[in-house]
Amino acid sequence: MKSALILVDIQNDYFPGGAMELAGMSQAAAGAQEVLAAYREARRPIFHVQHLAPGPGAAFFRPGTAGVEIHDRVRPLPGEAVVRKHYPNAFRDTGLLEVLQGAGVGEVVIVGAMSHMCIDATTRAAFDFGFTCTVIHDACASRDVVFAGRTIPAGQVHGAFMAALGMRYAQVVALKEFLTGF
Repeated sequence: MKSALILVDIQNDYFPGGAMELAGMSQAAAGAQEVLAAYREARRPIFHVQHLAPGPGAAFFRPGTAGVEIHDRVRPLPGEAVVRKHYPNAFRDTGLLEVLQGAGVGEVVIVGAMSHMCIDATTRAAFDFGFTCTVIHDACASRDVVFAGRTIPAGQVHGAFMAALGMRYAQVVALKEFLTGF
């Protein structure tokens, strides 16, 4: 089965000093960089996903800012596809499904951010479209969220979403395990 890598929203605003810093984003990007290097070496399909905020009042990923740019660790090379999106699900109102199908892809490997938003939405959509999905959990990052007046720490948010995806939607693996079997 042909495998493609999808790097979701590894953009400057999620890194230290960015408009929406995530817990562990630098470490997640380092892991994503290793997976990207393996896919490049194997000459397998690579898709960079870049979120663009849809409105002028957006807090982050504003077009025309340094924060919206894909981070240097995983910057696309000439010829690598960049899919621009406006929603958490990278398939919604983009051509991602068509290009994956056109490339004969049956399996997607997903890395990036945020675990509880775009990674979750994109993985579930990919599964619903019939792809076999793998999420590399330590190449993804999240942040603290507030629910019912209490703060849920990023590590718990990330763990809960990885556990949920791993129940049915994806094989959720560590970077080292993935690279060993690559």
